[in-house]
Amino acid sequence: MAIVDKVEAESPVSRDQRRPPAQNWGVRYRRFAGALDFLSMFAAGVIAFALRFPGVPSDPTAPYVALTVALPVLWVPILMLCRAYQPRYIGVGYEEFHRVLRAGFIFTATLAILAYATKTEVARGYVVMAMPLGTFLDLVARYRLRKWLHRKRWNGECMRRVVAVGHRTSVADLIRLLKQKRYHGMSIAAVCLPAPLVSGDDAVGEVEGVPVLGHFGQAAAVAERIGADSVAVLACPEMDGVALRRLAWQIERDDVELVVAPALMDVTGPRISIRPVSGLPLLHVEHPELDGGRKILKGLFDRTAALGGLVLMSPLLLVVAFLIKTTSAGPVMFRQVRVGRGGREFTVLKFRTMVQDAESRKGALMERNENDGVLFKIRQDPRITRVGRWLRRYSLDELPQLINVLRGDMSLVGPRPPLPEEVAQYGGDVYRRLVVKPGLTGLWQVSGRSDLTWEESVRLDLRYVDNWSLALDLQIMWKTWSAVFRGSGAY
Repeated sequence: MAIVDKVEAESPVSRDQRRPPAQNWGVRYRRFAGALDFLSMFAAGVIAFALRFPGVPSDPTAPYVALTVALPVLWVPILMLCRAYQPRYIGVGYEEFHRVLRAGFIFTATLAILAYATKTEVARGYVVMAMPLGTFLDLVARYRLRKWLHRKRWNGECMRRVVAVGHRTSVADLIRLLKQKRYHGMSIAAVCLPAPLVSGDDAVGEVEGVPVLGHFGQAAAVAERIGADSVAVLACPEMDGVALRRLAWQIERDDVELVVAPALMDVTGPRISIRPVSGLPLLHVEHPELDGGRKILKGLFDRTAALGGLVLMSPLLLVVAFLIKTTSAGPVMFRQVRVGRGGREFTVLKFRTMVQDAESRKGALMERNENDGVLFKIRQDPRITRVGRWLRRYSLDELPQLINVLRGDMSLVGPRPPLPEEVAQYGGDVYRRLVVKPGLTGLWQVSGRSDLTWEESVRLDLRYVDNWSLALDLQIMWKTWSAVFRGSGAY
């Protein structure tokens, strides 16, 4: 008996009965998002009306009462036209928020054009308040809804069942990755391996605890039998264009999503585009733009933000300096040589969090190093002072690095600034971390900090270098706040 036939024999119920309530939660999620969209724009309209027309409503303001009611009614269809309710954008990525912003711009422009074309007098103060406020409230509502979904997914709820198609090694990597990043909402429920590995009953096995239920040619049947929501095809020579097209035809009737992972990893965003050539879709990958106008813009943004941060946080910096000076012997500032862009060394500034002779005591603690690479990290480092442990937990010790950003040695966002002895142990691709300025925060900061392995830290830094953009910097800076308040990986 074939493996897929065995699955069918053990599951006599219909496909709709076998399918978990993933589609149901998806529909409910989108309906709830629509309700939040409606309420956000309605609240913005009410606030704008109350501020623009204070007092008791009168006849001249009656049209604005109607407009306040019409705004949320029109807002939801515009979001639908901008595809802000697409299932693929639920839970991850910035595309959902980007489409809300696009809808806000289109809605505002449409109102302005209609008012001009019909020569309708519309109070500019009302529109200026209502539209941006409605878009902002909607973005906040969508963000909070996404965080609720992430909590559900960490508990194993609201997941999409996926059939992984590929070779054993790549499938195992995908399973481990999705188990670590459960907020993506994808749960591998079955695996399809190359036909030679799944030729008979004796070949039935598992990959990282997930059952192997068939070979590549049986992927569509496996997806139907287990009620999968998606089929993920990993890079492998057997699944060429013809095989992928045939698989897409087979699963489209069941409304199963086809996801294809290219062999090129960790390249995302605007660097990727598809160019059709004689009917053949070619994936075009742009080189990362590390110089030119974008570099100048990043430098201006970094230095302006650093100067503003130093001014705004100067009282906090004085309090921290006072605590360090009065609780332990030694200087307030800790200065250390680090390696910056292009291998140029500079002196990094930090608040001192260790005892005065910490560097001389490092050699005796090397055998207790808990990092698996060139870094030196100990969770309960005896050299850290009582105040220093608190400063490290909330990354307050790194605030003086804003001076390094102002000097041009560092950036607000970038790879972790390495020590010269760490750079001496670099090999091969790791040197690519030095083609951009090191950062006060980065992907390593928002992804686990010191809890990361050396390999994970390098991978995140290289991903940042290859996909840098100002939008990515802003996204990382936004996520840094929650990472700092959680305090995870800070030691």
